[in-house]
Amino acid sequence: MHFIVCIKQVPNTTEIRIDPKTNTLIREGVESILNPFDTYAIEEAVRLKEAHGGKVTAISMGPPQCESTLREAVALGADEIILLSDRKFAGADTWATSLTLATAIKKLGTYTLILTGQQAIDGDTAQVGPGIAAHLDIPQVCFVRKIETIDTCKATVQRLMEDGYDRVEMMLPGVISVVKEINSPRLPSLRGKKNAKSVELTVWNCDDLGLDEKATGLNGSPTQVMNIFSPHHDKKVEKFDGNTDEAVELIVTRLQEMSKR
Repeated sequence: MHFIVCIKQVPNTTEIRIDPKTNTLIREGVESILNPFDTYAIEEAVRLKEAHGGKVTAISMGPPQCESTLREAVALGADEIILLSDRKFAGADTWATSLTLATAIKKLGTYTLILTGQQAIDGDTAQVGPGIAAHLDIPQVCFVRKIETIDTCKATVQRLMEDGYDRVEMMLPGVISVVKEINSPRLPSLRGKKNAKSVELTVWNCDDLGLDEKATGLNGSPTQVMNIFSPHHDKKVEKFDGNTDEAVELIVTRLQEMSKR
């Protein structure tokens, strides 16, 4: 079996800076980490490999610095790593991102299951997993909390709902987005850390994938941020003196005056 995990490197900060020209995140000078939700997808893929055999391929789209995140995935149990890196990919929305990832997955050939984290902490859209499934025209299930059974043809999973869970049978190959309830990610092993240093990194650019640059990055993004700004808040304070009855009467009168504006 071949399990593919799509992971993302995200800024390790809440102090997000935006480039005023492109309206995209400024990542330079900001520590980057493996998206926390993706650790659960990696762990589940490794557990599936341990139970059923096969291999785990971790794939990410981003700048060259994403190599460290992919090698962290190897330390956690992934076997192969692929980086999709090209300036033409910059500024991609979830549609263009999922198209690029799906194209790379097609290039890989046969696979059993694609796993993603529930969402990325820098975007919180939860759209890339379903987008990959749409581009590949394969089944997908979001918010998976447990994989009950799996073989080369189908899988039965539990999808987390507000009032419990649904049991869903899906044909394979397919895509699942997992929630943190699915497992407890392991710590990197010593052997994993050694493998992470030596495993070969495959890097594909836009030409390697045979993509039209008009379909990638900002050019291929149907949704774009046209303007971004911090909202302006006006705070006015009025003090009402007097006893309780007088204060209540003053407040009610003031509210009535404001409602007539």
